[in-house]
Amino acid sequence: MASVSLSLHAIPGLPLIAPGDDLAGLIAEALRTCGLGLMDDDIVVVAQKVISKADGLYVELDSVEPSQRARDIAAQVGKDPRHVEVVLREAEEVVKVGPHVIVVAHKLGFVMANAGIDESNIEHANGSRVLLLPRDPDGSASALKLRLDQMFGVACGVVINDSFGRPWRNGVVGVAIGAAGMPALVDRVGAEDLFGRTLKVTEIAVADEIASAASLMMGQANEGLPVVLIRGYRPTAPARPAASLIRSRERDMFR
Repeated sequence: MASVSLSLHAIPGLPLIAPGDDLAGLIAEALRTCGLGLMDDDIVVVAQKVISKADGLYVELDSVEPSQRARDIAAQVGKDPRHVEVVLREAEEVVKVGPHVIVVAHKLGFVMANAGIDESNIEHANGSRVLLLPRDPDGSASALKLRLDQMFGVACGVVINDSFGRPWRNGVVGVAIGAAGMPALVDRVGAEDLFGRTLKVTEIAVADEIASAASLMMGQANEGLPVVLIRGYRPTAPARPAASLIRSRERDMFR
C-alpha cells in the first residue's frame, strides 16, 4: 500500500486586514509570492477574524447601551456590560454562564462561548471595540472560493475556521464555521469496518478536522498567519456546507 500524506503551509506575507480589503486578491498574491500557487483540490483555510475584518463587522463599545439583563449577567460573570449586551444581541439563547464566559446559541446555530465575539488581535484606535462573526460564513467561503478558482483556473475548497472550547475538555480547537467546495460532513453509515461490521451512526466532521489541523499552523496569539493551504486531501464525497455540521436542538442531548 502506498503511503498517504497531507501537507500544510502557513502562508506568510498577508497584511493586517482592514474593512473593504480585497481579501481574495491579497490571499492570491501571497500564494504566488511564496511559490505555492493553487491547485485542484487544495483547501484554503482562512481565520474567521480576517473575514470579519474585511467585512467591517466591528462594534464600538462606547456606542453600546447595556440592558438591565446585560448588567445582571455582567455582574455574575465579571465582564464588561457593554460586551455582554453585544453577546446577547448576537444570541438566540443563553445556555450557561460562568466566570468570564457566556455560552450561547448563536443566531447562526453554533453553541459557543460569548457568541464568538472577541477583542483580541483587533485594532483599538479610540476606545474598546469587538468583532462579530461573519453574517453568512458559508456564503463568505463560497464567494472566496469563486474568486480563487477564477484567478488560478482551479477548483479549490475553502474553510473558514474559528476557535471553540469544548464540553469536558480543556483548551480550544479550530472548528469550521464556513465551508465551500469540499464535504464538510461525510456520512459513512452503511460502510463496513475492517471486520465487515456495518457502520450505523458514523459521520465524519471533515471540515472540523481540516480547520483544527490548520489552527496548529495559525497559532492563537501574535503569529499573524491567518491563512493556511492544505494540499493532498482528496474528497470522496459531495461538497456540503459547514451548516451541515450543526446539530439540531432536537438531537442535542445536553440542552
